[in-house]
Amino acid sequence: MKKIKEKKAPYKRRDNVAGYVMLFPWLFGFVLMWLIPMMISIYYSLTDFNLLNTPTFIGLNNYIRAFTQDKSFWQALKVTFIYVLFLVPLRLAFALFVAMLLNKKHKGLGLYRTLYYVPSIIGGSIAVSVVWKQIFGNQGVVMSLLSVFGIEQKTSFLGNVHTALGTIILMGVWQFGSSMLIFLSALKQIPYSLYESAMVDGAKPWQMFYKITLPMLTPTIFFNLILQIINGFRVFTESYIITDGGPLDSTLSYVLYMYRRAFTYFDMGYSCALAWILVAIIGVFTVILFKTQGSWVHYEAERG
Repeated sequence: MKKIKEKKAPYKRRDNVAGYVMLFPWLFGFVLMWLIPMMISIYYSLTDFNLLNTPTFIGLNNYIRAFTQDKSFWQALKVTFIYVLFLVPLRLAFALFVAMLLNKKHKGLGLYRTLYYVPSIIGGSIAVSVVWKQIFGNQGVVMSLLSVFGIEQKTSFLGNVHTALGTIILMGVWQFGSSMLIFLSALKQIPYSLYESAMVDGAKPWQMFYKITLPMLTPTIFFNLILQIINGFRVFTESYIITDGGPLDSTLSYVLYMYRRAFTYFDMGYSCALAWILVAIIGVFTVILFKTQGSWVHYEAERG
């Protein structure tokens, strides 16, 4: 037995070496592009650092400053929470609605799926944000159409404190393509025999939706929910390009404020602290979702 083990050992070592060689490019990128910057960011968050002077260690003062002295921090946090609160359910609901429409057999279905997915590919780009700004600006299409119907507006939707954030949320909802494709894939995995049995029993379409479709989609909803919450808290391009946080900070997203502290005021230490506060907030939401999934997420393995 010892001789057999000794003969197998070199093969195992070669397999391990081959595995580490294959893993090295990813591991190198992870350490260089993620782990080291994370460690540096944590250190800077505990210092007074403005990119020009040597960092001075100040402990948790940056975090205390954010929660006790910085009103803009609370405003940015409020705007971001409102954005996530409205964006996530609207985007997921619209994505599910379109996915159910595309799950039926239609001519040119592949073309429709591609067209609906395009906004998600280009929706977060600077070019589309500029176009969105022009559409809802003072001389944009929306204002022109309103004037045609006799509705005169003194300020555009982007210039109004009460509608600017809603306009940005609308753009976010428009980028539903990725969630739609995930829902569409999940819908195709639901056995049609379940619907046939329900129809035989006289179930109506809305009853089949609530009793069959939604329960079967809960794992996919859970997955999409986590992704969209994370993406919602990271909103930056739309707020920066379309309104630059205005008017009166009504669209000041958290990441935009973090960017300003770092590259407008050169307050890098404080900006790093803001970044880790955001990481903690996203982590709390993720943990809550994972802890509560047992009460509403239904997995097929559990039914078996």
